[in-house]
Amino acid sequence: MTLYGEEHPPPADDRPTVQVAAVTWPIEEPVRPAPVPPDGDRPRSRRFRLLLAAGVATAVLGSVGGVAVWAYAGDVPRGTSVLGTELGGRSRTDAARELRAQLDRRAAELQAPVEVRVGERTAEIIPAEVGLTVDVDATVAAAAATDAHAVDRLVGSREVEPVVSVDVPKLEAALKELMGDQGRKMTMPAITFSGTEPKVRYPKPSLTIDSEHSAEAVKQGWLSGQAVTVPLVENHPVTTSEEVDRLVAELAEPAVAAPVELTTDGGSVTIPPQAIAKGLVFNADEAGRLTPTVDVKKLKAALGSKLDAVEVAPKDATMTVSGGKPKVVAGRTGKQVDSSSLGADLLTVLPLGEGRTVSAGLKLVQPEITAEKLSGLGIKEKVSSFTTNFTGGLSSPRSQNIVTIANDVKGTVLLPGETFSLNGHTGERGYAQGYRDAPVILDGKLVPGVGGGTSQFTTTLFNASYYAGLEDVEHKPHSYYFSRYPAVIESTIFWPDLDFKFRNNTEYGVLIDTSYTGSSVTVSMWSTKIWDSVKTEYGPRRNFTSPETVYLEPGPTCIAANGSQGFTQDAFRVIKKDGKVVKREKFSWTYSAEPRFICAEEPA
Repeated sequence: MTLYGEEHPPPADDRPTVQVAAVTWPIEEPVRPAPVPPDGDRPRSRRFRLLLAAGVATAVLGSVGGVAVWAYAGDVPRGTSVLGTELGGRSRTDAARELRAQLDRRAAELQAPVEVRVGERTAEIIPAEVGLTVDVDATVAAAAATDAHAVDRLVGSREVEPVVSVDVPKLEAALKELMGDQGRKMTMPAITFSGTEPKVRYPKPSLTIDSEHSAEAVKQGWLSGQAVTVPLVENHPVTTSEEVDRLVAELAEPAVAAPVELTTDGGSVTIPPQAIAKGLVFNADEAGRLTPTVDVKKLKAALGSKLDAVEVAPKDATMTVSGGKPKVVAGRTGKQVDSSSLGADLLTVLPLGEGRTVSAGLKLVQPEITAEKLSGLGIKEKVSSFTTNFTGGLSSPRSQNIVTIANDVKGTVLLPGETFSLNGHTGERGYAQGYRDAPVILDGKLVPGVGGGTSQFTTTLFNASYYAGLEDVEHKPHSYYFSRYPAVIESTIFWPDLDFKFRNNTEYGVLIDTSYTGSSVTVSMWSTKIWDSVKTEYGPRRNFTSPETVYLEPGPTCIAANGSQGFTQDAFRVIKKDGKVVKREKFSWTYSAEPRFICAEEPA
């Protein structure tokens, strides 16, 4: 059985033809005087003969018209059948009813599995699982339609192929499952850079099924009850290997052969080949068409501080607390290279060996957060504040880490609906960011680590957001209980795995203000007060566990600890408004017993 691409001539029309007798019209002769016949025997007039001929023709055509009326009685022409069922002469409703009855009679046959072969594998496809059905309404509409040869087919018979529907995505999934590892994905062409050296990946065709033609083949096989063969076909990428080589020779290689000079009203910037290699991108679409573009964002990132010679970055408006009140500090308009046509202009000069100069204007860039925007956020009063204490003064590494992270967060403004992530705000807290080594909890014990002490600030920030009634998104209490923190209502942090997040779930902005002394750190939230009060109610501690004694190898990295009991406790955040409790949220945590770490050899 041929699946695709083969045209089949229509079957010979062997229906009987209506025979129409020829009509000979009288030929006019020269007018001669006619003899006058005797009375009662006058010859018939020429007009009578013409009327007689017209009558014959009318009778013949009338018989043809009668046949036509008979043939097209009902919506479906007589002699029309589908799947061997005569539908001719019926209304569309009756024809649909009769066709459905025929399909019911053939239900077992139509529900039988269809044998399908894909490549070297054969399987059976259940018609119902891929949506194989006869579209009755569409089939009846096709049966009711007449064609250009209808006049020649007034009597006789014609077989109309049923209109078959199939769920193409489900059928495609079934065929691809049958195909398995016989197929392969298309290898997309690619041109990338290693430094300033172009690297290529040549395209390769995919080997897969043709979804459209496969669906038609399965439809035919289902109706005929025959096995179906679905061939695997190659689908070649639009961009060929030869075109990849041409793009390398004509664009990629000359692009990084020399710098490009970018001129602006504020001065010039040299774009080195290394930056060009970062910005020149060859994108392949689904058809494997490789298109070169200049990604201006990547180009600017590669240029880094070089653009500072011609650009001025915009500065957002900020807020600070002064004299016990929040105040807005105006931002600044910036100037940046207009990159709207920079990419296209660069593509024009990159293939050139000389004249590698492009120009761009400088456009004004407004800050993302303006003073007007901040002034309209309703940040007018302190809604919460929380303080925790530390020892060692400000000179200790741990205290310095607390001060560093507090200064980083100070002045942050959260817009309504915005979520604050402490890790996202500070980024990695390492030596380069000013953090120092101090004890941290790692694998259940205190060890020296960069950034120790930031968990204390995290707990302080968590409590300030908690008592402001803001939504807790993500936090994790410490493994061990420390008496300097409130039980349960506290949080640790560790880059990058443990984060603290909360959401501004109010219609007002929120300003985070921080301050510190030689022995404490404080976080305050400023906004518009919407709650009467936010308090904590504790449940009793339970499930106590006792610490064990662990001896550690003495040395500079060993940190002793007295140990502490473990326990489980519940805490409830109770929020009141208009004198009524409107929220009661449960927080629970189980603390492990902190071992008593001794920096000495275990006694015999």
